[in-house]
Amino acid sequence: MNLDYPITYIKGVSVQRATLFYTELGIKTCNDLLNFFPFRYIDKTAFYAIKDLQPNSSEVQIVGKITNVKSVAQKRGSRLVATFQDTSGTMELVWFKGQKWIKDSLKIGVPYVVYGKLNHYNGNFSIPHPEMELVTEYKKKLQTKMQPVYPSTEKLTNSGVSNKLIRNYIQSLLQQFYDGIQESLSEEIINDFKLMQKRDALLNLHFPKNQENLAKAQYRLKFEELFFIQLQLVRKKLVNKTKIKGFVFENVSDYFNGFYKNNLPFDLTNAQKRVLKEIRKDVASGAHMNRLLQGDVGSGKTIVALLTMLLALDNGFQATIMAPTEILANQHYMAVSELLEGMDINVDILTGSVKTKKRREIHQNLEDGTLHILIGTHALLEDKVKFKNLGIAIIDEQHRFGVKQRAKLWTKNELPPHILVMTATPIPRTLAMSVYGDLDISVIDELPPGRKEVKTVHRYDSNRLSVFKFMKDEIAKGRQVYIVYPLIQESEAMDYKDLMDGYESVSREFPLPKYQISIVHGKMKPADKDYEMQRFVNGETQIMVATTVIEVGVNVPNASVMIIESSERFGLSQLHQLRGRVGRGADQSYCILLSSFKLSVEAKTRLKTMVETSDGFKIAEVDLKLRGPGNIMGTQQSGVLNLKIADVVKDSQILVSARNTAIDVLQEDPNLSKKENLPIRNTFFKMSKTSKVWSNIS
Repeated sequence: MNLDYPITYIKGVSVQRATLFYTELGIKTCNDLLNFFPFRYIDKTAFYAIKDLQPNSSEVQIVGKITNVKSVAQKRGSRLVATFQDTSGTMELVWFKGQKWIKDSLKIGVPYVVYGKLNHYNGNFSIPHPEMELVTEYKKKLQTKMQPVYPSTEKLTNSGVSNKLIRNYIQSLLQQFYDGIQESLSEEIINDFKLMQKRDALLNLHFPKNQENLAKAQYRLKFEELFFIQLQLVRKKLVNKTKIKGFVFENVSDYFNGFYKNNLPFDLTNAQKRVLKEIRKDVASGAHMNRLLQGDVGSGKTIVALLTMLLALDNGFQATIMAPTEILANQHYMAVSELLEGMDINVDILTGSVKTKKRREIHQNLEDGTLHILIGTHALLEDKVKFKNLGIAIIDEQHRFGVKQRAKLWTKNELPPHILVMTATPIPRTLAMSVYGDLDISVIDELPPGRKEVKTVHRYDSNRLSVFKFMKDEIAKGRQVYIVYPLIQESEAMDYKDLMDGYESVSREFPLPKYQISIVHGKMKPADKDYEMQRFVNGETQIMVATTVIEVGVNVPNASVMIIESSERFGLSQLHQLRGRVGRGADQSYCILLSSFKLSVEAKTRLKTMVETSDGFKIAEVDLKLRGPGNIMGTQQSGVLNLKIADVVKDSQILVSARNTAIDVLQEDPNLSKKENLPIRNTFFKMSKTSKVWSNIS
């Protein structure tokens, strides 16, 4: 028998119980059970004398003997009461359920270790339904005073799988297999980081002798978990760079230089120049580029993307940008077309609403190479869309696309195009290392000169009239205003103002013909939505009342005020994205967060963060702490963060050490073939076959 055997090989685990373990906890093998970790511990470091007990409802542990057992009648049924005595005094042990078999199992006059929550009534102490163990049995077991408590479910508890039972199964596994537990890290890593041996770490995680041993065991297992994830990501990155050949963009000529000299509307920031340098180095190396470009709203990612595409054109290749929504695709198309005005470059757009005749024309021009840059939505992924020679694919707001969708872009060519992934949702460094560790990461961390920071304030609903007055003052200066609502129609469960309600009250306060109002929400037909959007863009309406459909993709430099209704209902990254819709012109812009007085601690933290900083990375760090990694990344990437023991937020220091160690190991020994790396190699390839984690990484 070995640890890969199913848990039915453990004494007392029937096929039925094993099925329950698998469906409820995902535990199939003995190894799975050994790596099922406690989430807290009951500290049984102290034994109490009965005379020293205090009436404080704490959990206590006492050694003594049962002197008497009796059944006591009560209003409904009865209770079983045992008198329990140590050398200092007496108390009661009480049972309301299972009285018959408990009464039969109790031994009078024999020493027991008793543990449970203390009750104090009428000057007397008692413990209801105590945990009990004969002192002789207690001494035979792995001596641990800190008792592990394992995650469980209602179904398991109702089926008789108690915490004590899980503990016993794991204990018998450890007693049986302790000597055979294989080390998974090299001696060098263990010595460098002063790590516990693997078998000792598992023993001390389940049955720690003390807090110090527990801390060392946790550190060792967290390091190991993060190390193997990083090893996979770093190795994948090395393979991409060495095995997957990329097109070489060695020429920097007419398109790139011509645009730089004649069409570039402003000087690039130092951050943009740095990122361009990183990209140019990638595309000239002969390796395949796989780069993530992070930049806050308005930091100038589009210019960097365009210059990268011009590099492809200079080398005889085509380029494409894929955006998640038609609005965003249209915005890219308009921005790129405007920037390339006067240059002999053919740009087109392909979205779901493009008519069949136009589609055929685009398909033809793509295949014969007369179309240089194609911008579009998911429509780009259709099998009919074939490029003559696609050199670079740029994916915007990439977290909105699934892994399979992104991979489909690779199949558009015999050789995969270079990939540049862009996001305006700043990703904290620790999360980027975990989720996008196989990508190179570039960050544009400064805004173009002349851009003023958006002033952000938090106001309560009772300040609405002064907010309306402020809006009127701004409109009088020729500015425009967004008002964003979280809901489209009234929900009985939620008592905050919905869009239609808000639209009516805004219409009363800003009457026709003096004021014009646009309304946009997700339930409108695309044509109606575009018409309303266009009116606002053209300055025909001063106020845009909308839901979060305007979060991404609307660029109106004249809009200087963003009012977010029921702002406590929005997530931090959403609030940050919405705020990014203003502050695009030269005028001072404002973001007003309206909320009710009833705010949760979390909501207060979110609103306070928004008022205090406009740094997207700081906001993302707070968001990560509040929401946890799984929620931030959405379902596509949540698999990578199903960690057993580590936490990418709390254990960020361990993560950095683990990643650096993985890089060092692979630089010295890319195939893990050296003798000293054999434990790492064995564990790595075994995990690659069995773990769900590996298939889910970007």
